[in-house]
Amino acid sequence: MASAPQPTGLPILYKDLVPLSSDQHADWGTKSLDGLHFLKGQHAVPIVIDEFVQVQRSFPIIFADADYPVPLALMGLNEGVNVFLDADDRFSQPLYVPAYIRRYPFMLAQLGQNPQELSLCFDPTSGAVGPDGEAVKLFENGQPSQGTKDILSFCEQFEQGAQRTGAFIKELQDLDLLMDGEVSIQPEGATQPHIYRGFKMVNEEKLRDLRGDQLRKMMQSGMLTLIMAHLFSLDLMREIYGRQAAQGKLPPVGVPA
Repeated sequence: MASAPQPTGLPILYKDLVPLSSDQHADWGTKSLDGLHFLKGQHAVPIVIDEFVQVQRSFPIIFADADYPVPLALMGLNEGVNVFLDADDRFSQPLYVPAYIRRYPFMLAQLGQNPQELSLCFDPTSGAVGPDGEAVKLFENGQPSQGTKDILSFCEQFEQGAQRTGAFIKELQDLDLLMDGEVSIQPEGATQPHIYRGFKMVNEEKLRDLRGDQLRKMMQSGMLTLIMAHLFSLDLMREIYGRQAAQGKLPPVGVPA
């Protein structure tokens, strides 16, 4: 279920990355995309803990089944399925849009040997940045425009959120609170349920068994609020299942999801 790293080694959504350059892109700018075509077929996107409360109102929050179980906003229960996009590749209803999506096609990336030195890059295949872009001019008189400074600031805020998310994930792992997730949904009239696996979730039994001082510390740090947002959001998986069924995008019963 959960999105695995892309074969290219690039982050989810990105097909290529080039550094923004005042020499090569002096006259370039951004332009509005006609729809969210880059999300078509994308069933999950990474999120940061700063937006858990907002995300849980629109999407289930799960954790990738990986050595680093990054939190994900789930948009479909099966690979290649996004139940929230309409025929024009736009969200079919008002939803919270995760920061990962709003950041695209830009991101900060390490180009040299120093992991502390990150450069503003963009995906040239996105169609959202080019020499004919007029929405936000990226440079003025050879210097980054205010629009570019705002983009850089947003990307920096996202990276800071990612660092806080990494600390949260480490705490979950140190407390051994993550377990293999499984959701069973019984279709009406079917003899077998749909079983969804391949993701991580918080083990509620282990959470209840934590010592009082551990729970108090988690409450004071805000960690418990994040965990509850995750657990409450899982109910939305059945809503997504209903959407997939209505769109005819469910796999045959008995086929592993």
